[in-house]
Amino acid sequence: MVALSSHSMFQMIQSPKHAQPGANKSHHTRLVTKDGHCNIEFGNIEYGNHFSFVLDFWTTFVEIRWRFVLLFFVASFTGSWFVFSLLWYWVAKSNGDLYGQNRTEEHVRCIDNVNGLTTAFLYSLETQTTIGYGGRALTGHCVGTVALIIVQSLVGVFINCFMCGVILAKISLPKKRAKTITFSSTAVICLKKGSLCLLIRVANLRKTLLIGSQIYGKLLRTTVMADGETIILDQVDIDFTVDAGKDNLFFVCPLTLYHVINRHSPFYELSVDNLPQQDFELVVFLDGTAESTSSSCQVRTSYVPQEIQWGYSFLPIISRTKMGKYRVDFSNFSRSVCVTTPHCAHCFETDVDQRNHNSQNNPDHNQSGKQGIDNRGFQVIDIQGTMDITKM
Repeated sequence: MVALSSHSMFQMIQSPKHAQPGANKSHHTRLVTKDGHCNIEFGNIEYGNHFSFVLDFWTTFVEIRWRFVLLFFVASFTGSWFVFSLLWYWVAKSNGDLYGQNRTEEHVRCIDNVNGLTTAFLYSLETQTTIGYGGRALTGHCVGTVALIIVQSLVGVFINCFMCGVILAKISLPKKRAKTITFSSTAVICLKKGSLCLLIRVANLRKTLLIGSQIYGKLLRTTVMADGETIILDQVDIDFTVDAGKDNLFFVCPLTLYHVINRHSPFYELSVDNLPQQDFELVVFLDGTAESTSSSCQVRTSYVPQEIQWGYSFLPIISRTKMGKYRVDFSNFSRSVCVTTPHCAHCFETDVDQRNHNSQNNPDHNQSGKQGIDNRGFQVIDIQGTMDITKM
């Protein structure tokens, strides 16, 4: 049983039975997508600046798509084999080792069994991959061939090391670890420990921890200054915390992050009525170091006003089994239930100030155990029949 008032600041925020909060698709232009990618493009970059990507070739190769890495992998080996096959063909032709050339009985070959371009290509492949079938080999009578085989061997080692390094770096990128960190599909606004809060859930899908985890947020909005200047993507810091603090989190199970909506919060002027009409983007960041690889990673997601449910609270997901283990039910990870919630942050603080004033003037009133919604202006109803659970 809870107490409600039809004309005061508290109301039961409920959704129609035929619709779910957050079900409406938002056409808001996001800077950060739900999976953490930045939706931004650069235009009118000077041509000379593109040369910087060539100078920083290692980062360029690590960040390009896999299809281009595989294409460069095949092209680098095949191209080097073909280039050196032309050199071996030129050496053989210069020495008169090819078919059709006039050779005397005293002719000394530089390379055995290299009689054309095809056999020169096969010899180049065998040399660079250190196969060495034995049919084609240097005779040792030509100094140039010794120098050429040394150069080709060094080039082959360099290509092997570079490509193995690129592939290993792409496989072990920290953003791959970020794929196992997930945020709730929606955020909720409700009462938590006597304060109006915005709540978000985050979960680590691996049992290995993220060491030194830190969580923070940025509110992106368009701001018009007093002098008429319009600032697009104006960034405002949003502090998030959990019950254990906001730094060095013990991130072994899903955590519920909350931001207290008070006079210092940029959400202070919001209410259940004007929230859907707002134009902002809440970007949430989680930084940490992977325990298994010691690599730093960052996870990002964003929420637009249509993905924030006012008057809802997340369902519990952690329980303990009969075997003494803690169980996390991810089916309820983004599910929420309608709860009694203030209509706005301003009216909630006004009611709190009024109650504190009444408690000072009437000490007996403070001992009555009435809190917030318990006053004569509220009607007592049963919300069990009207509870609406939504699944995102």
